[in-house]
Amino acid sequence: MSERDSKLHGCWRLVSLHTELQDSKERTQPWGADPNGYLILGSDGRMMTLVTAKAREPGNTDEKLAALFRTMMAYTGRYRIDGDRLVIKIDSSWNEAWSGSEQERFYKLDGDTLDIISAWMPNPLDSGKSMGRGILSFRRE
Repeated sequence: MSERDSKLHGCWRLVSLHTELQDSKERTQPWGADPNGYLILGSDGRMMTLVTAKAREPGNTDEKLAALFRTMMAYTGRYRIDGDRLVIKIDSSWNEAWSGSEQERFYKLDGDTLDIISAWMPNPLDSGKSMGRGILSFRRE
């Protein structure tokens, strides 16, 4: 990895999460204005992320367990940098459809702020599978 890539290494705390629909350009904050989460990018080429909504109740019924699943995302894999793209080969994911796939993200680094924008894809938070993308902002820990 180049010197530029090493600036991404470390632990990043989630500041905001927006989703955008491709057809209407509508942006929402599906998990509220203050979601929880971290992104860890290791110098060894491994990444891991966990993002959750802030307001979550413990899961002691099937309905509450399903709600917990719908208010989180987590995955890990090997990553590579290609220009302004972060490409992750997913080896384990909360969404089994992603396991074994390559997920493409675009990034912008500005000091201690890292913005990550996913490629357009079927929205994993929408059962209708509208095309959307995630827009996440992180601050270095």
